[in-house]
Amino acid sequence: MIDQVEHPGRDKFSPAKRLGAIMASYMLRHEDFYLFSPDETTSNKLDATFEVSARAWALPEESWDLPEARNGRIIEMLSENTLFACMVGHLMNGEPAAMTSYESFFTIIASQVMQHIKFLQQSAEVAWRGDIPAANLLSTSTCWRQDHNGFTHQSPALISLLLSNPSDRANCLFPIDDVAAEAAFIYMMNSQNVVNLTTFNKTDQPRWIDSHQADSMFHDGGAAILDFASDEAPDYIFTGAGDIVSCEALAAIEILREDIPAKHFRFVNISALSYNAIGTTDRKLTQDEFDQLFTKNKPIIANFHGYPDALHGILAKYADPKRLNVHGFLEHGSTTTPFEMLSLNRASRYHLALDVAQLEKRDDLIKKYQKILRDNSAYAREHGVDQIA
Repeated sequence: MIDQVEHPGRDKFSPAKRLGAIMASYMLRHEDFYLFSPDETTSNKLDATFEVSARAWALPEESWDLPEARNGRIIEMLSENTLFACMVGHLMNGEPAAMTSYESFFTIIASQVMQHIKFLQQSAEVAWRGDIPAANLLSTSTCWRQDHNGFTHQSPALISLLLSNPSDRANCLFPIDDVAAEAAFIYMMNSQNVVNLTTFNKTDQPRWIDSHQADSMFHDGGAAILDFASDEAPDYIFTGAGDIVSCEALAAIEILREDIPAKHFRFVNISALSYNAIGTTDRKLTQDEFDQLFTKNKPIIANFHGYPDALHGILAKYADPKRLNVHGFLEHGSTTTPFEMLSLNRASRYHLALDVAQLEKRDDLIKKYQKILRDNSAYAREHGVDQIA
C-alpha cells in the first residue's frame, strides 16, 4: 500500500515487478490460483511468483533448471493457444487464474478469446450456470518498448478487438504506473464473467499516484484528474491511456507551460476502457462525469497505448469529434530507440505539443518542436541512443 506520493514522476519502478509481487502474495493465499505463461515469466519480470510456487514439470530435472515440481502452479509452454485453453478449463472449475504474454503475441489467441466471450454471453442465459472467474490477460513487453526485437514484436491489436466487441464482456485496463498495476491486478481477481486485458511495461516507469487514487480509478468510472499536473480553468485537456504514452502527455504539458505560460492545462488519466465507454463493464463514465473531467468545449489532446482510432471512437461518444486530437500506435515500427519509436508514431511529447502550437497558430513553436524531433532522429540513427530522456 502506497499512501502518498510526495514527488509524482520523480522515482521510477517497474510495473511488472510490482504486479509480480502482488501476484505472488495472492498465490500464497489462494492455492487454487495458476499462472499460465510462455517461457517468459522471468523476462517479463513476474518471477516473484517463483518464490511461492515452482514451475509445473513432469520430466527429469537438471541442475540448471528453475524451481520445478509436479504440483507447480506456474504453467510455462511456448504455445499461447494451448495455454489459453488450459486456463479456460481451470476457470470453468471456478478457480482463479491469469495468463501473461508479450503483447504482440496475444493476437495469436484472438479467436479463442472471442469464443470465450461468446460462451460467457450464452452461459448468462442458463439458470444453472454459476459465475466464472475472469479470464485475466497480462500484456507486457509492449509495442513501445521493443527497441531490441523491433517491428515483429509491436502490435496492440487485441486491445482494438476487445473494445470493438458489443457483448460488453471485456475490460481493457491501462495502469499508469506500478501502484496502478497492483490495483489493476486486485480488480481483475475480484471480477467475474468477463475478459480483462491489462497492459503494462516491465521497464522502470515514473510513479505518479498513490494506492487510494489507483483503486478508485478502476472502480469509479475509469478516469480521474491528476491534480499535481492540472490548472484551474484549463484551456486544453490532455489525457493518456497507458503508462508510457501518459508520461509523454505529462511531459508535453511541462513543455507548453514553459513555452506558452499564459495558457492553462489539465491532465486526465484514463485507466480503463470498455465497449463504447471510458470505465469498466460494471462502472462506465457517465456523460456528466466526462464533462466535469474534460469540460464541455475545450480541445482534447489524447495519447493512447493502442491504435488511435479505438480511443477516438470512444471519446467521440462523449465529445464533439472536432475537439479531439488522438495519438497512438500507427504501425510504424522498427528496431530503434525508445523516444524515436514514439516519434515514428507521432505519439511523442513534442507531437502532442505541436497540436497546441498549431491551434494557437504559433509558427515559432511549430518550427522549434519540428527541429527538436528532426535532431533527435538524426542523433538516434547515428549514435543508437536518444537525446531526449
